[in-house]
Amino acid sequence: MKKWVRFELFVVGFALVVVLFECCTNVNANANEKKADLVAKENPLSEDFKAYWYAGDAEITTYELEQARYGELRKGTAVMIFVTEPFLPQIQVKAENNDTANVPVLKLNSTKNYLTGIYPYSIMSSTFYPVADNQHAIKTSLSIQEWCGHVYSQLNNRELFEFTSHSYFEGEADQSFKLEKSYLENEIWNKIRINPQDLPTGKISMIPSLEFFRVSHQKVKAFDADAKQSTQGPMSTYTIDYENGMRVLSINYRTEFPHTIESWS
Repeated sequence: MKKWVRFELFVVGFALVVVLFECCTNVNANANEKKADLVAKENPLSEDFKAYWYAGDAEITTYELEQARYGELRKGTAVMIFVTEPFLPQIQVKAENNDTANVPVLKLNSTKNYLTGIYPYSIMSSTFYPVADNQHAIKTSLSIQEWCGHVYSQLNNRELFEFTSHSYFEGEADQSFKLEKSYLENEIWNKIRINPQDLPTGKISMIPSLEFFRVSHQKVKAFDADAKQSTQGPMSTYTIDYENGMRVLSINYRTEFPHTIESWS
């Protein structure tokens, strides 16, 4: 079923197809977690969660995309790939071997592809969020490619958030600095799939997505926001309203597990 949703700076679409494919072997969800920083107690995983996310498969969802860029709405395609995998919390990369130090994460690879006039625009972000839902994302990254050049940004969760970025623009070039920890917009998508009841609500401090900072050419920082959650039958909506009308993000997802993301605007 197709719907139409307008997305303010980043736009998106509607689920067209969800498939499962064979992916790399995952460690057991109950593996002991080695901390990237001081974290809260691990939240137990339900049997439904283990059966769905630890079957050795990844979930792929394709969306119709309408993206506001350069003063026009551009049509394209967005894809979300969710999969669990073991993660090394110190060097913050995927673990290749089973080890009690590994952190089980739910990884989201999200892509957007569309045309801006005569040339293609490609965006990919990756977020690695602990399935224990007891700390911030361990790592999130962004890459953008278009005919003018390409950029890469990364945020690592250590004692503080550590941000690095490389750009072909003179005014941005190579950047590296630290941030105090706040909620990350990039991790919200993962939290919805794990436990939407644990989403932050009320007056919060939130770091918008790395994509937002890239396309708006703003310095990465946290903003005050008002977050709320609502449910109407089979559908729920999580909304982040940033201060001073800067931006509003609404994510629509299935109320029941596995909390499939249907659309956002």
